[in-house]
Amino acid sequence: MRIELRHLRTLCAIADAGSLGKAALALGFSQPAMSTQLRRLERMLGGELFTRSSAGVEPTELGLVVLDQARDIVSRVDALTRKPSNQSTMDGRALRLGATITPVLPGLVARITTAHPDLTVTVKSEYAIVSLLEMLEAGRIDAALVLDYPGRELQDSDTVATRPFTVEPAFVALPADHPLAQRVEVPLAELSGEAWFVTPDDGAGWPGVFYDACARAGFRPIRTHEFLDERNMQNMIVAGVGVSACQPTMKPIYGMVVRPLQGSPIRYRQLLAWRRDGPADPLATTLHRFAAETYRELVAKTPHYHAWALRQPRA
Repeated sequence: MRIELRHLRTLCAIADAGSLGKAALALGFSQPAMSTQLRRLERMLGGELFTRSSAGVEPTELGLVVLDQARDIVSRVDALTRKPSNQSTMDGRALRLGATITPVLPGLVARITTAHPDLTVTVKSEYAIVSLLEMLEAGRIDAALVLDYPGRELQDSDTVATRPFTVEPAFVALPADHPLAQRVEVPLAELSGEAWFVTPDDGAGWPGVFYDACARAGFRPIRTHEFLDERNMQNMIVAGVGVSACQPTMKPIYGMVVRPLQGSPIRYRQLLAWRRDGPADPLATTLHRFAAETYRELVAKTPHYHAWALRQPRA
């Protein structure tokens, strides 16, 4: 058996749907046929790609690596088969881009403006995912960078489409003199006695996924501080006030370290969302590719994240 593009699309569909049944329905397969194909791919790639449970499926560490490569290949093939007129229709027009807190935004905007110098890009920053989706539905923005969480995936609507460009693990930000700061990876359970900085409800599942992970690790945080200002939060971490789950691309300031959580108990998906009837729709494949390229650059430029990625099993 050789891996073909349709197999990669199948893996992406399973990850996006969160269950074999939903993915089979979306692709027009029977669930037994989908399960058989997945087992064959797992044998070929040398390990389980998804963990199965009554709630659905979730990528394993190997699955995350394979999916990242699969999405890249599928995105590039889609770009090759895109109608040339789709890009040209964007020149001389405007794109209203929304974004939650993500380091992908600057690189994405830079790539858009370089590829389409006649396209006017305006940016709306908004923390709450639900607010960005409401703005898309109402037509106040054309596209957005959003987050969701495995098991709590955002659902497309007749108006708004979404497409993930990466699944990433949460890391933890610690004071540099913390007893666990020299660990290669930090067990979440060993942080049970810490105070935590927790960002507010984003309308997509946070901080529920954080508290769920803590519960699975056998504890509930003894104290939490609700914070949205990253710079002040980092300064307070340096001062020893608490620790925080964070995106793995976070750049630590002096006196702070960022370390992987052992076993990746918390994961995020980063997605591009856009209006199906808006000016972003013809450019959706390109925007997705730009976001994925930007993210890979960020990983390569973030030593603690790059080192973690190199340790992960590869197909």
